[in-house]
Amino acid sequence: MNGCAPTVEGVAHGLWRGHIGPMFRLLPILFALLVAFVGYHFSVWRTLKDLDARSSDLADAELIAMTDRMARALGLPRIRCEIYDIAPVNGLAAPDGRIFITRGFYDRYRSGDVTAAEMASVIAHELGHVALGHTRRRMIDFSGQNAMRMALGMVLSRLLPGVGMWAANMLTSLLAARLSREDEYEADAYAAALLTKAGIGTAPQKALFRKLEALTGRGGPVPAWLMSHPQTRDRVRAIEVLEARWGSA
Repeated sequence: MNGCAPTVEGVAHGLWRGHIGPMFRLLPILFALLVAFVGYHFSVWRTLKDLDARSSDLADAELIAMTDRMARALGLPRIRCEIYDIAPVNGLAAPDGRIFITRGFYDRYRSGDVTAAEMASVIAHELGHVALGHTRRRMIDFSGQNAMRMALGMVLSRLLPGVGMWAANMLTSLLAARLSREDEYEADAYAAALLTKAGIGTAPQKALFRKLEALTGRGGPVPAWLMSHPQTRDRVRAIEVLEARWGSA
């Protein structure tokens, strides 16, 4: 009987193979999910706190008249837009649905580099991100991509010592860029439809696209598949396809 009794080593080995081992191998994934959850909520909190501290209501009469036209087209009482006090030229939508134009962008409008209708196309684009759920999803995606980068890096570093983390960074960057470009096309289409319905038209939207590289300082030799925004000619072409479809309808 004693010869058949299980040993402590045997019991421990059985537990490792049957339960503890598989759970231990799942730890990187579980840890990555925890990082994604915490990272998402922290990113939302930090973003909103920064926006609250550095923004003010847009008080330009001409731009308010443009947003009022879009609000009527949407059946809304008003569209609230704020100025985010940073220098880069950009527009953004907050996780809570607010729309922001950066101080740098507003200054280009005030100097005459950008028209009121072109600024309206930016606001319409950011409204598209809100209406289509991109803003909240991007926060989730950003946290998830960081978690995926970490988990994938752990796995690939074992398989490809020295280059595993680099490969994980490249793969997640490619995925993020692709998802971002798809969102931009969708927001462009939403903006084109809204601008058309509001009587502003898509001409300012396309004109602004052609100005963006000069306004933002982009245009270097970045491969299209790594860019978070589609190339200008592709965005203009996509809107012209929509216009042709609407015209035929």
